[in-house]
Amino acid sequence: MKVVVDMNKCQDHGQCVFAAPDIFGFDDAGHLAYVADADDALRDEVEEAADVCPLQAIRIEE
Repeated sequence: MKVVVDMNKCQDHGQCVFAAPDIFGFDDAGHLAYVADADDALRDEVEEAADVCPLQAIRIEE
């Protein structure tokens, strides 16, 4: 599965980091970093991260 984050919308709130820490994190500058090509076994976590994103900046592509 492909994880896509609209970095123009993302404001680094970090809710995704709590929902899916295996996919989302922060870089050294404090900005969101993520794994774009994620294992399908983590789909539930990524879907939860997309749901809790206050700006709805996360989507999943097949």
